[in-house]
Amino acid sequence: MTTLTTSNGNPVDNDQTSITAGPWGPILLQDFHLIDKLAHFDRERIPERVVHAKGAGAHGEFVVTHDITHLTKAKFLDTVGKKTPMFARFSTVGGERGSADTARDPRGFALKFYTEEGNLDIVGNNTPVFFIRDPSKFPDFIHTQKRNPRTNRKDPNAAWDFFSLSPESIHQQTILYSNHGTPDGFRHMHGFGSHTFKLVDKEGKFKYIKWHFKTKQGVKNLKPDVAAKLEGTNPDYATEDMFEAIERGDFPAWDVYIQIMEPKDAKSYRWNPFDVTKVWPHKDYPLHPVGKFTLNKNPENYFAEVEQAAFSPSHLVPGIDTSSDRLLQGRLFSYPDTHRHRLGVNYKQIPVNQPKCQVNTYQRDGAMVVNGNGGRAANYGPNSVNGPVQNNLVGSTFAPEEIEGLIGRFSYEVTDDDFTQAGNLFRLMDEENKNDLCKNIAGDLIKVKKEIVDRQLPHFERADPDYRHRVEKFIKELQKV
Repeated sequence: MTTLTTSNGNPVDNDQTSITAGPWGPILLQDFHLIDKLAHFDRERIPERVVHAKGAGAHGEFVVTHDITHLTKAKFLDTVGKKTPMFARFSTVGGERGSADTARDPRGFALKFYTEEGNLDIVGNNTPVFFIRDPSKFPDFIHTQKRNPRTNRKDPNAAWDFFSLSPESIHQQTILYSNHGTPDGFRHMHGFGSHTFKLVDKEGKFKYIKWHFKTKQGVKNLKPDVAAKLEGTNPDYATEDMFEAIERGDFPAWDVYIQIMEPKDAKSYRWNPFDVTKVWPHKDYPLHPVGKFTLNKNPENYFAEVEQAAFSPSHLVPGIDTSSDRLLQGRLFSYPDTHRHRLGVNYKQIPVNQPKCQVNTYQRDGAMVVNGNGGRAANYGPNSVNGPVQNNLVGSTFAPEEIEGLIGRFSYEVTDDDFTQAGNLFRLMDEENKNDLCKNIAGDLIKVKKEIVDRQLPHFERADPDYRHRVEKFIKELQKV
């Protein structure tokens, strides 16, 4: 039997009784074990994530199934059959940590690959697009998904006021208010990198790509009444489903694909390929298989491995690079910045975030240094004492790309193109799914001010006149109930 100790390793002689001045006297400040215990307990809750606060994660393995060495010099992709350990976290976006897994919300789809060249994070959603395309709008959008500052309640007026004034959001709205907005757990949904990235070959040439992750379990979604019931009866439904599946050996898996676009095509393609409110239709850019990943081990400790997991699209490896996607560019800064606030400046030293390869930096000090802090080695560079040196672009992550234009704030103009893909998606749906979509939207809009509804309805009409017609029809029906 092991002996209980204080946090600094001293044996604890009594864990049930505090030190007092006599049997009925006050507690003494000298009781270090009590102070140690209470002080740590008071600090057990780190700030929750501003977004993606509620989630679940698991360890797994990625396997290369197809050769794409002609596209990228990334070492973890250099051999068919090669395996890379990984960690995945799935989440809702807008809710707090105690919110329900089945709420109508996009689902975060974050993957961390522990490669021999450092960690690669792909941080996306279960949707191929997003509501906005400029990072300046992101804090405002998220505020509309949180609680009203006066009532402390979720506020559909705020959400739809923002949507109606940001018409580029209609494509994501159409996905969110369909039954894809309430997936049946985390195992039965696809994932997407959403943004445009680059794959860079050994010669420094690149192609634009988008990541796709197709569930091998099949897509399953929940009807609104089932999702609502589960919110009350089992708010941890998706977390439970994935945990129990892995525990019984029914390991969930996803096939990994990419879409590929030549750089020259990006300049003439119908849609801006760096606009995350748009997709690249598969008939123009088909899926190419890359590999598959399987989640096969549950965390031993949720807090250490899931709550402290920190992902960022700026965590890259040589052979994979970013694009000029505006929203992606904002996330490259915002994600590591929020991790430094939430977990501390040394968040990458936490085991779940720690690369498996050797790390050599001149970063020192700060809260929670756990890796030796560089020991006696020099903490500056360049130096003449054999400190780590730059590799002069050999194996660099980044690919040179020509850019041109004036510096300024260039607003996106809303055009018919912002409604085309939403309309195409609507027309692809069968009657049942069209009705579910429009009834779900109407269920929100009956709680919203008339002037906001009147501003939103023309957006549905620009996507497809029948889209507006059905929404209006369900609004009228629900108002009679």
